[in-house]
Amino acid sequence: MADAHAVQADSGPPGRPSGGLPDGLRGHAAAVVVTCEHGGNRVPLEVAHLFSTEGDHLAGHGGYDAGALEMARALAAAFNAPLFFSTVTRLVVDQNRSIGHPKQFSKYTKGLPQSVRQALLDAHYQPMRREVLAAVNDILKAGKTVIHLASHSFVPVWRGAARTMDMGLLYDPRRDGERALCAAWKARLATARPELRVRRNAPYKGVSDGHVTALRKRFPAGYLGIELEVNQRFVTADRPVFESLVRLIPATLAAALTDIGLDCGDAPPPAS
Repeated sequence: MADAHAVQADSGPPGRPSGGLPDGLRGHAAAVVVTCEHGGNRVPLEVAHLFSTEGDHLAGHGGYDAGALEMARALAAAFNAPLFFSTVTRLVVDQNRSIGHPKQFSKYTKGLPQSVRQALLDAHYQPMRREVLAAVNDILKAGKTVIHLASHSFVPVWRGAARTMDMGLLYDPRRDGERALCAAWKARLATARPELRVRRNAPYKGVSDGHVTALRKRFPAGYLGIELEVNQRFVTADRPVFESLVRLIPATLAAALTDIGLDCGDAPPPAS
């Protein structure tokens, strides 16, 4: 999630549980849905003139989340799950922002006429939102719990400060299921790769505005939404490690789901 402020791991009051274990889960059957909201830096033709001198910015984190779509594809393949993604740069319209959010449009597009901005939403924002909503509804109607994984990545240095974590697991601490899943996932990752620095609700808040947050509001029960954040230093400077994470992350997630009593059918092989 872009623009959220970093917080301490597991921050936030427990609050009233909703949508979590055990009351929010619909039995022990579950199905995974994978999304990648910032999967590319493509500029649609209708606004290409706005970005003619911004190639460097498009190639950086402002344009997209490096490695996030590759990780999303690995997760979807491992769980035989549907994958929904956008390759339109967030500098056109941010798929991970709610309608009306002040940062849904960037400095390049927020000054466009309202009719043009609405056309951008209709063409490059609403279709993915509708498709994901329909997929979640279908899983719930089948009597299964939804495990929604949103794949993102973060820059190793932000505003001059080094980020010391390798991965972040973002969730709502008031939802027992999400809290339990992230605790189990973090434990599995620590067992498999103790050198990895994994934090919960860092480098961003798990409850900040975003696609997952919007779906939590729609589905107070039967829906577990987790945002995965991976440090981009692996993508850009240590590809062998990133490629190992592409295998490790689905495998440890499968084990964590089993640990909290959820069955997603065919699971990836154990982490090595």
